[in-house]
Amino acid sequence: MAVTAKKIQHKESQFEKLLQEQVRNELTASQQYIAVAVWFDDNDLPQLAAHFYRQSLEERNHGMMIVQYLMDNDITPQIPAIEQVRNEFSETRELIALALEQEREVTREIETLAKTARDEGNYLGEQFMQWFLKEQVEEVSSMSTLLNVVDRAKGDLFSVETWLARESVGDGGQDPTAPKAAGGAL
Repeated sequence: MAVTAKKIQHKESQFEKLLQEQVRNELTASQQYIAVAVWFDDNDLPQLAAHFYRQSLEERNHGMMIVQYLMDNDITPQIPAIEQVRNEFSETRELIALALEQEREVTREIETLAKTARDEGNYLGEQFMQWFLKEQVEEVSSMSTLLNVVDRAKGDLFSVETWLARESVGDGGQDPTAPKAAGGAL
């Protein structure tokens, strides 16, 4: 009688569950940034629009980095529906404040992921989250700076546009230490 090996059923850890949820969070953030970019685009503010179109791609890439990590660790990724995004805005500061709060929320989510990996003794997961922690420091800082610029401009959006055209805000997606994104980074 031939003995066949039974496949061991993998029990999903809390870290893996949170990672699956984070895919949704990142893809929702990407869509929210598209809504923000479109608002700026529709209001003839091309620098702000371009900035948030880039932010959208960055968030999409973050989600796909998590998808790649899951696949690399023999965990089947679940591609979720996204949450509803906000499309109605009345003024520029409101959009930038929303973006800053979104980045602060993502920072809390990433911190929870890193802590959960550590608490579960998942050293690979903890190491994976280190890049995201570093990235969130940059994200919150750049959105805080942009909000400060908008506040100092006191409604002069051409000054904000000029500032964005002149300054390099964010990492431009060129971080060689970034995890690989499933399908390649856009």
